[in-house]
Amino acid sequence: MKFNRRARLDTSQVSDRRGMGRGGTVAAGGGLGALVLLLLALCTGANPASIVDGSDQVEAQPGGIGSLEQECQTGADIEENPDCRFVLYVNSIQDYWEDEFARRGATYPVAITTFFTGSVGTGCGTASSQVGPFYCPADRGVYLDLGFFEELRTRFGSGGGDFGEAYVLAHEYGHHIQNLTGQMQQVQPGSGPTSGAVRLELQADCYAGVWARHATSTDTDDGQPLITEVSQEDIMEGINAAEVVGDDYIQERFQGTVSPESWTHGSSEQRQRWFATGLDSGRLESCDTFSAGEL
Repeated sequence: MKFNRRARLDTSQVSDRRGMGRGGTVAAGGGLGALVLLLLALCTGANPASIVDGSDQVEAQPGGIGSLEQECQTGADIEENPDCRFVLYVNSIQDYWEDEFARRGATYPVAITTFFTGSVGTGCGTASSQVGPFYCPADRGVYLDLGFFEELRTRFGSGGGDFGEAYVLAHEYGHHIQNLTGQMQQVQPGSGPTSGAVRLELQADCYAGVWARHATSTDTDDGQPLITEVSQEDIMEGINAAEVVGDDYIQERFQGTVSPESWTHGSSEQRQRWFATGLDSGRLESCDTFSAGEL
């Protein structure tokens, strides 16, 4: 994936709270159980209940607290501070959704992405790094410990890559779209390969693919494109990332057996296929996993 060095980045869409955690620890120092928990909770969206304390609720706040506001002003700054690429991902994803909502006669409310370490207060409670990237519908915020991606690479066999990271963030913003449209609120609790929870996750994967299809058309207020090229290798990075967060992949790797009745996110094949569906069509209408007879 190639970035436009001249494109201006909008750091108001992120809040950098790294180093301000409340004593939680990243799963890198723990056993396999903690890592499985982290990956099973990836992209849960609505309620990472098992590792979120419902107390001390706060609202997501815009604006950087760390150094990103000063260090991430253009695409060229990614060379000096690689973390700036996450600002670019957020900008690109939200630029697409803002344009898409406008095209449909609606207004898209920006969601703040909060970078944190240890733990973080959210509108859904206090969350540990072990939950992985997640979306909180109560404050319409995306939360991310950047160390998660190193976990995927070093402990879980993901090849990594910029586009794999972007896929994860785009998936979380897919949950934001589901929250705005009311789809998230209609899903009943439950698990299994055709459950509402799985359909919700697969739809978010499809929405991530829709953004990927239009990634090179997203730009800043000054008309500069953010992403200038998405290669086939980039697409494969996204597909590989979708594979390693499949329920069957995780269960086979850490349990040695696969239990479809406990799935909450879908199999690797399902997640890859629905990401590809959004990518191939570039249309939200192709992402109706709730009407699909076969997932």
